[in-house]
Amino acid sequence: MAAPINTIKKQQLTEEQLKEQKLENLKHLLSENEDTVNQVFTIMAELNDIGALEAATKLLEAKEDVAHIALGQLTRKPVTNLINNLMGAAGALTNLNPETTTKLIDSLTIGLDEANKALESDEKISVFKLAKLMKDPDVNRALNFGIHFLQGLGKGLK
Repeated sequence: MAAPINTIKKQQLTEEQLKEQKLENLKHLLSENEDTVNQVFTIMAELNDIGALEAATKLLEAKEDVAHIALGQLTRKPVTNLINNLMGAAGALTNLNPETTTKLIDSLTIGLDEANKALESDEKISVFKLAKLMKDPDVNRALNFGIHFLQGLGKGLK
C-alpha cells in the first residue's frame, strides 16, 4: 500500500521559465492570427506614412495643453447653448410617439414632392380654386392638423 499524501507541493516557476512560457504563448497567438497581425502592421505603416502616428505622439506629449484648450472651447457660450439645445431637443423627441413622428415625416416628404410639382407647373390659385380645394379631403385634413397644431403651440407658449 502507498503512503498517503500529506502535503501538496506547488511547482514554482522561475522568472526565466515564466518569460519562456509567455514567449511560447505569444508565438502560438501570432501563428494562429498571422493575417490579422499582417493587417495591423499594414495599417500602422499607412498611419506612419501619412504622419498620423507622429501627430498622435505629439498630441499625447502635449495632453495637458490640449485638454486645457479643449475645455476652454467646450465652456464657451455658443457651445454650451448648443449642448443645452441638443439636450432639450432630445428630451422633446423622447416624449413623441415614434409612429406619429414617422407618419409626420413621411407626410412631409410627400407634401414636398407635391409642392415641387406645383412649382414646376407655375399655376395660379384663385380665391375660388382655394375654396374648392378646402373641400378636398387631403387638404382639409392638413388644414385641420395645422389649425390644431397652432392651437397647441399657442397653449404651450402661454
